Formats: sequence, structure tokens, C-alpha cells
Amino acid sequence: MASLWSPGIFLAHVLALLLKALPPVILAETNVYIVYMGDKLHDEPELVQESHHELLADIVGSKEAAKESILYSYKHGFSGFAAVLTKSQEKLIADFPGVVGVVRNRIISSHTTRSWDFLQVPQLVDRISTGHSGAGAIIGVMDTGIWPESKSFRDEGMAEVPSRWRGICQEGEGFNRSHCNRKIIGARWYIKGYEAEFGKLNASDGDEFLSPRDAGGHGTHTSSTATGGLVENASFMGLARGLARGGAPSAWLAVYKVCWATGGCAEADVLAAFDDAIFDGVDVLSVSLGSAPPLATYVEDAVAIGSFYAVAKGISVVCSAGNSGPYPQTITNTAPWVVTVAASTIDRAFPTIITLGNNQTIVGQALYTGKNGDTFHPIVYGEEIVADDSDEDSARSCDSGSLNATLARGKVILCFESRSQRSNTIARRTVLDVKGVGLIFAQSPTKDVTLSLDIPCIQVDFAIGTYLLTYMESSRNPVVKFSFTKTVVGQQISPEVAFFSSRGPSSISATVLKVMDLLLEIVIVFAVLAINVFQCLLQPDIAAPGVNILASWSPASSPAIIDNEARPLDFKIESGTSMSCPHISGVVALLKAAHPKWSPAAIKSALITTASIEDEYGQKTVAEGAPHKQADPFDYGGGHVDPDRAMHPGLVFDMDTSDYIRFLCALGYNNSAISLMTRTRTRCKKSTTFLVNLNLPSITIPELKQNLTVSRTVTNVGPITSIYVARVLAPAGTRVTVEPSVLSFDSTRKKIKFKVTFCSMLRIQGRYSFGNLFLEDGFHVVRIPLIVRTVIDDFYAQI
Repeated sequence: MASLWSPGIFLAHVLALLLKALPPVILAETNVYIVYMGDKLHDEPELVQESHHELLADIVGSKEAAKESILYSYKHGFSGFAAVLTKSQEKLIADFPGVVGVVRNRIISSHTTRSWDFLQVPQLVDRISTGHSGAGAIIGVMDTGIWPESKSFRDEGMAEVPSRWRGICQEGEGFNRSHCNRKIIGARWYIKGYEAEFGKLNASDGDEFLSPRDAGGHGTHTSSTATGGLVENASFMGLARGLARGGAPSAWLAVYKVCWATGGCAEADVLAAFDDAIFDGVDVLSVSLGSAPPLATYVEDAVAIGSFYAVAKGISVVCSAGNSGPYPQTITNTAPWVVTVAASTIDRAFPTIITLGNNQTIVGQALYTGKNGDTFHPIVYGEEIVADDSDEDSARSCDSGSLNATLARGKVILCFESRSQRSNTIARRTVLDVKGVGLIFAQSPTKDVTLSLDIPCIQVDFAIGTYLLTYMESSRNPVVKFSFTKTVVGQQISPEVAFFSSRGPSSISATVLKVMDLLLEIVIVFAVLAINVFQCLLQPDIAAPGVNILASWSPASSPAIIDNEARPLDFKIESGTSMSCPHISGVVALLKAAHPKWSPAAIKSALITTASIEDEYGQKTVAEGAPHKQADPFDYGGGHVDPDRAMHPGLVFDMDTSDYIRFLCALGYNNSAISLMTRTRTRCKKSTTFLVNLNLPSITIPELKQNLTVSRTVTNVGPITSIYVARVLAPAGTRVTVEPSVLSFDSTRKKIKFKVTFCSMLRIQGRYSFGNLFLEDGFHVVRIPLIVRTVIDDFYAQI
């Protein structure tokens, strides 16, 4: 095999020998690196793994040393490995032919009932077919594990484990094969990458389990949201009481524990889970985790890499958008092959009455079921009890260490949100530290209620906070008492985009290029600025309930303290895009069960084109913020999910792996890098328009200078004979035409390509504006968002 002895390989071997001769002190500092090698060369996993050992043996000296260094061999869905390497070894291995890239193992984090009724997904007993309950679909959940004893995961009525399933029930601490059943059909856990970063995990104190068992609760919550069975009379300490259920209660569940209650998820572990899930045979992957900006590129991001190969195998991958809103360009998990989910509210509220000493009452919101409901307590403003080593600004928002403990003891503290402190988390801890008995936190209006198991924590808006201040100033001995929280359904306008939900467009604005030097084949990273290529994508894709969601929980997590008694929680209310993600995963399982031949792209299209952009009262959806505003596609993507309509979308915008390869070509990845990713000879064709022509169920033009024509192709999945007519609500400042404007389908014509032409009517630099293109046949309404920003040539010369 003469090709193995290229000048680059020869030099790499020479450098490897030199590295082995260096003193040990130079090689002392090691880290975990992920060596990504693209698609597999062999179908046999053992041969793929052996190739990893042989490659690394040339660097570390022997196969034995290579086996010891490697934490994971990725050998099922794609090729690569995670290994403990020195920086010099990492640089050397990056130069080897066959290596797409080498990236440092990063730690990412989780993005942390009534909601299914709100979505009008009918209960299991009312469903007209098994497909409407997700039967036949397998949902894999990557999270903190599972509490298998939860009632949500009982297997009564579940079908036998399918013969196509190749997963395992991996044993460990407090978890054995008996904990898997006809509901939880597989469970794995991954810790090598995590421990390589933080050292051996000590699970003896009960804070974690070295097994698939969930110590934190997050994974149990997301799993039961997606596919939990029916549990009657479920509640969080009496609140939100009712029937708890997942979106696809008849779907099977596979658990991949990649995150740890002690904090974080290692990307090396996440990639290993993707690799196993592809082998195991899941149909849907629910991934409620990610990293905050700055975002890694698609060949450096574990979720993007793993999901690419999962989607290539027909697995739909659903990801959370992140909790860094309401600020723009904070969205994560932006690869076009995944479904990225924003968080929205539902119509359930938790009003809590505050009674003042003058018998006046005001209403806030909380999750308060503890003691002291009939007792008045003195109330004081944080600014008036400043600690000696703090200042009034810090005390106003109850920053850490800002309050005088003597003056705060036994009192309710009123604090106000500040720019540096948006939530009441720190304020609540501060009040606890000084032995306060309650917190009233004035903040920007939001329906997201923060849970406090220690002291009453009542959220009010600024107007009520100011009213309280007026009362306190006019009273000689101001006091307040709290009534227990009530659960109210149907009395608040929803859905709205949650305050915390990360917003688009994507913040990625760099393209990675590989430049091949004649001798060293050095990998060089170029930052390519001001082309906005990633902003041609709709981000996020869809919104789903993610605020105050009741679901199963791990009793091993922090217990509730009620009347000085610790009580473990079986159900808990949580908020985050981590909660909205499994809602979509459940809906995707329903679609998979009903339409098993649909591709991941077709399912994503069905979600987006049928989504709603109005609330329950027919008004345009609002996005929470400071201030609130009318929501747009950067807030909710296509809109709020409508599971019923998604089941019958009429038309879909379909794509396959070849489209995603051309997408990567358009971003600037070269032929050799993409050929390694796909193990097919790829020659990228230079195209300045492919990104806007990517067959997404949306059209985003970040730089409209004059006129631009883009194309889309739709596939008919409705009645064989159908006629759709185009209707346009153009973005402000543009004129939009569709050709042809009438699409006629029959038994021989199932796909039709059409063109959309945008003409700028502005003569000044514009901001993003939004519109919609509708394709209607009298029954189906297929809607895709239009997003345009006008950019004038030589703009500054015209000023």
C-alpha cells in the first residue's frame, strides 16, 4: 500500500519518534481530545476500532499504550475516538491523512401534564389508532439518566421489545437488568470523558450513581415528558394536579446517561452515546443539552457531528435551543439537519396572594405550599438593610453578601431585578443566608415561576413592587403574609415565547478551511467575516411548551423541606428549553409511528409548515422580553407546534444527506474534508446561491441587495390529486412573486419545483423584516416564513 508512505506520513512518523525521545516532563500535561475521522472505512466495528489503535500506536509507541489512552472508539455511526493526549501528540495526529479534525473535549450543560392537553394531543384512550400514541417508535433520550421506579415508566400495556432493537441494559450502581422492561428497553451510561476532565467521581455520598440511574432528576423529567405513561393524580406538592403523561406514551424508551448531577456533560461521552444510539436502532433522539455562544463549527461540535450521522441513518434528532434569551444570536444547536426547539408558555398559572398589614391584597406568582401561610411577617426593602461591605445598588437586587444579617433576620425582603441579576436565584440564596423568612422579587413580567423549596419566593412585576414600596413607606410597621399558591388553568393568554428562550439568528460567522501544505499538511482555521452564511437558516425551528412543566422526577435529588421534614419528590415543575425539546421529541415519535417512511427532513418540514403563529384568542403570538414584543421567526421559528396539523401537512420540503453535504461545501469545507466525512468522493461546486436554495421550509435572505430568485421543491404527501395556490404576505420593503403560482399534483407528478423572487423596494440599509408564503389547496395551509434584510451596495458612500 504505497499510498501510506506519502511525504506527509513519513514526516509524521519521524516527528512521532522524536516525541518519544523527549523527556517525560515535556509530555506530562495531557487532555482529552476527540479525533474525528468522518464516515467508517469498514462495516465491522472491530476493524474500525483496530484501525484507531494502529493509528494512535504510531504516536504513543505501542498498541497497548494506544488502548490505554483511548477512552472511546466511535465505530458504529461514524469513525473516530476520544483519547488522552499531550498537546504535541494532538498536533501530530491532526496532520495524519484520514483525520478530519481534532478538538478538545468540552463540557456542555443541560438546558434546563397540562402541556399535552394544551397542545390538544388526545389522551391514549381517545386515540383512533395506535400510531397516534407513538406505538412502534423508539425514543432515545440523552440526559442525566432515569429513575426506573417512576410510575411514568411502568410497562403495562406496552408491546414486546422489537426484534430490531440491538441496545443493552447496562448495569451499575443501583441499577441492574431488572430495571429495564417493555417501556425502558435500553439504558447506557458514559463517564470516561467526564472523569478525564474532573477526576474520579465519588458516588459514595449519594449525590450520584455510577449507572444509568438518575440522581439529578433532569433526565427523568425529559424522558417522562416525551414518552411517559399515564399517571393519575400527579402533582408537585398539590400544585398542577391532574393526569401526567408523555406525548408518545406507547413509544419505547432508550436511556443514554451522558450528563451528571455534579455538573455538565463531556462531549466525548455525548459522541459515544450518539454512536451507540445509531447502532442500537432508535428512531428519535431527544438531546436537551448544548453550549452557550461562542459556538463551535459543525466539525468541532459533538452534537452537530453525532446528529449528522444519526440523521443520515434516518434518525430524527431534536435539540434544545438554549436558555440565554431574550437576547438575539444566543441560539445553540443550529445545524440544519436537527430540529431546534424554543420554549413557550401554556395556559396554566400559579397565582399567590400577598396580604398587606392594611388588609389590601396583591397577586404575584409562586410555587408556595409550605408553612407560615397565616402568619404576618415584617417586610423590609433590601436597599434599606445594606451590609457594611456592600452598597445600595447591590442590596436593591439582593446580590450575594449585600444584606445586613441582623436587620434581615426573620423578615420578608423585597428585592428588585437588575441588569446583572435577571432571576431571583441569587436573591433567594442571599435571603436564606441572612435568615430571612421570605422573598418578594420584582422583575420583568414573565410566566416562568422559579421554584423555591426553602422559603416563600413570590414573583411580582415592577408596578406591584413599586406599590409595595409605597405601602412600606406609609406604614410604621409594614407586614405581609402569603396565601398558599393556587393552580389556575385557562386564565392567561398563551402561548407566548418564554423570556429565557434563546433567540436567533445564529451567532456563527466563521468558516473552517483546510489548506494542504506540500510537506506538513497543516490545518489552518480562517475566520471569514461579514458573509452571514449561517444566517440563511431558520433558527430556531419550532416552539413548544417549556414553562412550568410538571413531569416525573428523581427522589434522589434535593428533597422538599416541608414543616422541617425532608420529603422526596416524585414529580416536579421545571422550566427551560430542556422541557420544550422532549415535547417535540414526543410529537416526532407520533409522526414516525404514523408515517414510518418519512425522512427526518420531511418530519421537520411538517412541524414547521403547520405551526401556529397565533395565541388561543387569535392574536399574534407575543415574545416575553424587556419589553414584550410581537414574536417573529427568530423567537419561535415556524411558530408554536400544532401536533394535529403536523400529522397531515399536505406538502413537505424534503432533503437528504447529499443536500447537507452541499451545504457544508457552501460553507467552505474543502473536498478532502467532506470526502472523509462521507467516505464518498466529493467535489464541491462553487455556488454563491446554494445556501439560500437549501430546501428548507423557510427562506432567509440576510443580504438582499436588489433582486434575488431562490428555489424550493415540495413533495405531495396528501391527496394524490391536489392543486395548491400560492399566496404571499411579503416582508416590509420587498416585493415577492412566486412562479409558478399554481402547483398541480397527480399520480405522476409528486414533486414540483417553484421559484420565489424577492425585489428590494428600499434605498436605505434595512433591518430584518418578516413575512410568509402560503400554499393552499382549500384544506391544507402550508406556510413557510420569509425573512429578509436589505443591504444596499456602497451603502456608506450614499450617506
